[in-house]
Amino acid sequence: MTQQITHLSDNNTQFPPCDLALTNPDGLLAVGGCLSLARLSKAYHCGIFPWFNEREPIMWWAPSERGIVELDEFHVSKSLKKAMRRMQPTVTINTAFTHVINACRTQRINSEGTWINTQMLDAYYAAHKAGFAHSIEVWHEEQLIGGLYGIMQSGIFCGESMFFKQPNASKLAMWALVNWLKKHQAHFIDCQLENPYLTSLGAKVIPREEFLTRLSRANDFDIPANMWLAQTLENIYD
Repeated sequence: MTQQITHLSDNNTQFPPCDLALTNPDGLLAVGGCLSLARLSKAYHCGIFPWFNEREPIMWWAPSERGIVELDEFHVSKSLKKAMRRMQPTVTINTAFTHVINACRTQRINSEGTWINTQMLDAYYAAHKAGFAHSIEVWHEEQLIGGLYGIMQSGIFCGESMFFKQPNASKLAMWALVNWLKKHQAHFIDCQLENPYLTSLGAKVIPREEFLTRLSRANDFDIPANMWLAQTLENIYD
């Protein structure tokens, strides 16, 4: 198929096929539209995600290679195990979503800038209220020290961002997420793009075609009704 950028309207949530995405910049598929719940949900069902900076148009991506974490390939280092034993953190889910997404935004603004702009904050908070955006929170002595958030509508958890206020806290959130997904026989974690930090945790890349095939299979997964209720995860690192 011929590569092209599709300009989306506000009132149509349909996306073009992912194989129309550009090779330069890699994965850019469409621009425009809005971040409504219906469009955001549709995007993730199709293997597409929004990524754009403040004052830019909304851009939708489906890269040619996808970063993923296989649940059985997550790497738990000796130093991470040691940090867990030392801190004895409390891990919760969906008890502090707003705090987590704002902490992710703040950490990146202070270091490198962020795509978590005000439109994205509003969109993912609405998705959380609608029941398909979730957060993992790591606490130490009643202080929120790390966490992550993402989308789960099938057997795949689509990770969006993570933060830490103490060393290893974001890794502890990821480790807890992996164990929680394994407990419920979920498929894998979509990391969208590979980076050295995720690679150190066991992430790898797979071709877009393979990712979309596995995404389609994951749509048969029934998310347990109590999986994402706000709760404390007991013995999550066992």
